[in-house]
Amino acid sequence: MPFSLTTPIYYVNSDPHLGHAYTTVAADALARHHRQRGEDVFFLTGTDEHGAKVAQAAAAAGMSPKEFCDRVSARFRDLVHRLDASNDFFIRTTDREHEKRVQEFMVRLRDAGHLYEDTYAGLYCTGCEQFYSEDELEQPGNICPLHKTPVERLEEENTFFRLSAFQEPLLELYDRDREYVMPRARYNEARSFIESGLSDFSVSRATVSWGVPLPWKPEQTIYVWVDALLNYRTALEYGLGRDVSATFWPSMHLLGKDILRLHCVSWPALLMAAGYEPPRRLFVHGYLTSGDQKMSKSLGNVIDPLAVIDELGADALRFYLLREVQWGQDGSVTRDGLDRRYAGELANDLGNLVSRATAMIVRYRGGVVPEGRCELEPVDAAVRERFEAFDLTGALDVIWGLVRAANRYVEERQPWVLARSQAAADQSLLDTTLYTLADAVRSLAVLLHPFIPASADRMLEAVGDPGAVAWERAGVGHLPPGTEVSQPPPLFPRA
Repeated sequence: MPFSLTTPIYYVNSDPHLGHAYTTVAADALARHHRQRGEDVFFLTGTDEHGAKVAQAAAAAGMSPKEFCDRVSARFRDLVHRLDASNDFFIRTTDREHEKRVQEFMVRLRDAGHLYEDTYAGLYCTGCEQFYSEDELEQPGNICPLHKTPVERLEEENTFFRLSAFQEPLLELYDRDREYVMPRARYNEARSFIESGLSDFSVSRATVSWGVPLPWKPEQTIYVWVDALLNYRTALEYGLGRDVSATFWPSMHLLGKDILRLHCVSWPALLMAAGYEPPRRLFVHGYLTSGDQKMSKSLGNVIDPLAVIDELGADALRFYLLREVQWGQDGSVTRDGLDRRYAGELANDLGNLVSRATAMIVRYRGGVVPEGRCELEPVDAAVRERFEAFDLTGALDVIWGLVRAANRYVEERQPWVLARSQAAADQSLLDTTLYTLADAVRSLAVLLHPFIPASADRMLEAVGDPGAVAWERAGVGHLPPGTEVSQPPPLFPRA
């Protein structure tokens, strides 16, 4: 079965930060897991490059908007590469192929009768690129709840989308699938918003020049959020050099909770209006916080993911982001927390297990896996269940249960004691012990491949099973006796 998923495309008004790495790593873990299962996967990420915020940032940098976008988008692409993400395409909303399809989509909506002209007066946050009602803002002063800055009152003639006409279709969509939006609290939030009544919204801007021109009124630009949301479909139509939308649409979207309404309400309505299927599913994750504040570029409390990768490697960052904070919830991340996870779980629990297991096979059996059977219980079924529930942190919890079980097994069996015995029974027990450890390392490598792919590859090479990451090998007992083993350098060197 084909599996398609996306990150939100990242806004290029400033440089990437840890929050962008978070969603990218989660999406990559899901993509890699589904590839392990033999599924045809399309994984999309990219950059959102139009709108007033980008134009303002470009002007402040003394650059044209396109020059600015080229520079910052390259930094996002570099982050995706440095994270070892396996995305199939990196879209930019300044791609000509994308812009052309956005205009075609708007014509499609107009011809279907879902657009109309009107004058809009309202409170607008440039940082969010959206209008707010007074009861959605912090008072006094009409303060944006996200950016903590005053909004401005705008009035202009725009093209509007009849979102109000899609209240019942959206409720029917939600009621057909109680897991359409996950986690459940986000489903309830989105459905409640729909049930409370929907207002039409403006899909063009008269005062924003940096954007895709509205085809029948080119002096206006298409609302940046309509332009941005459409990337999820347009990328399938041209990103691989051919139209693969029939195979991979509808997609699953991963997104932060600050853009829930646009993705969970406006986006499926726009698609239905154009005659397309709505997204397959939307998973809304929480914020990474620093102290008690959301980590964001606008608040200036970000952690540089590239600096962490330079020091500890991509796998350390990938592991920490999905291990430290329950996927889907808000959670605090700190450098101290990362260092503790690195030293305690990666270097000590996992790294030492791999080092001890391979060293003992080299020392006691000449680097050849002996005859035996794995005495540890498999966890692949439980891990797969966690992936099916999109519980990435839970999957790591289950996997780490096997890591700890293998380490306990070493201490209980004490193979260094068995190796000194001349008794045939002890040597047979040593064979079983060493086989169990080698096979556990191999199983763990398959299970951990979605999370720490480079380290998983090194683990498989060490136990003589390179590249064997297919999910059917995630259980135990798959390592053939006679396989040659080597002791690798430390997987996670201590500073």
